[in-house]
Amino acid sequence: MALRKENILLVDDDINILELLQRHLQAMEYHTYKAISVKEAVAILVDTRIDLLITDIQMPEVDGLQLLKYTEEHYPDMHKLVVTGYPSVDGALKVIKSGATDYLTKPFTKDELKHSVQKALSHTHKSKIIKPKTEGVQNNLYADMVGASEGFHKVINIVERVKDNKATILVKGESGTGKELVARAIHYSGKFSHAPFITVNCGAIPENLQEAELFGYLKGAFTGADENRNGFFQAAEGGTLFLDEIGNASLAVQTKMLRALQEKEISKVGSRKIEKVDIRIIAATNANLLEDIKNKKFREDLYYRLTVVEIEVPPLRDRKSDIPLLVEKFLRKYGIEYKDRLLGISADALRILNNYNWPGNIRELENIMQRAIIMSDGTVAVKDLPEHLKYQINFPEKDFVSLKEMEKEYAKKVLLHTKGNKTKAAEILQIDRKTLREKLK
Repeated sequence: MALRKENILLVDDDINILELLQRHLQAMEYHTYKAISVKEAVAILVDTRIDLLITDIQMPEVDGLQLLKYTEEHYPDMHKLVVTGYPSVDGALKVIKSGATDYLTKPFTKDELKHSVQKALSHTHKSKIIKPKTEGVQNNLYADMVGASEGFHKVINIVERVKDNKATILVKGESGTGKELVARAIHYSGKFSHAPFITVNCGAIPENLQEAELFGYLKGAFTGADENRNGFFQAAEGGTLFLDEIGNASLAVQTKMLRALQEKEISKVGSRKIEKVDIRIIAATNANLLEDIKNKKFREDLYYRLTVVEIEVPPLRDRKSDIPLLVEKFLRKYGIEYKDRLLGISADALRILNNYNWPGNIRELENIMQRAIIMSDGTVAVKDLPEHLKYQINFPEKDFVSLKEMEKEYAKKVLLHTKGNKTKAAEILQIDRKTLREKLK
């Protein structure tokens, strides 16, 4: 019986060593990924579940020790095996302290490699057995999303429940909260991940072209239709169609969408032929569709068809505990992309980011982190942040009172100043005594 195909990431700047490792491991029925630099390795780690990292130490730019430290911090359950041609006692101690399971010296035999890999993976299996089945939900990383807040875990819990079925889903939330990331997590975490994932921004398609773009058309159906063409519904066959900004779909298109959801049938523009479709629809909106229904801009029956499952993505201001994790993610992503190394952030800069209210949500945070990383000298500092963040003043909600309450308090102060003389107080406030009495009630 063949071994289960574990995912093993191989990192070495020597192509020959990479090829040798890959041949040996594939012969042992393992699935391998290759990277010739730490930058490439981090890019693979972000998007792929890796069971074992096998890395060289001596590499240009960012070395293997930094990669080991990085994976120990971000992927503590993933075991690490070091393969190097520069053995030393001090080097071995550094490697083990950095979280490596074993230390293999070049040149090595196939049997030595096999023994080291099996030893590392046996540790991995033991650690997995004692973990709860909710591990994927409790982790701070899910697909390409990170978070530790209650709001984040609520979203992930729903994703876990819907990822393996084709129930229609409506993802709601403010602009920039990551609604498309949620849709991608649903698709790529489930059993339909190998089928197409098609994204359509309904707000970016002119209203007169929406029907043709979504459902396809026949040659001659309208001016400019010089060939038969499939639409996005046909392109997503067997997979997921993500309809972003669904509130911008025209009423004519909404009618056809309703039929597609109810009957699993569509027809191209200019055709009477009915085509069956097998897709999952995930729609998203930052608009109030219930208000649009009242204003006759959105079909009520379509709304209830879309909301078989609803996912509310909270704004970033309501999930402040996720900001350090998101900052860490962007430091990793753009530090490697722009600076070819892993960057840090000062405590003062992180405190400013934590205190900001983030009206643009995660998209705004990502844009600011990109700019800060480009401007930084190695560690993102306060000087690298935009001016409007540095000098912000955030008043907690408890410090705000109603205008009526403010007037009452001010009237009391004036009355105190006049030693209880209401006539004089009313003159200062430029109101009559009756109005003053009302404000003091």
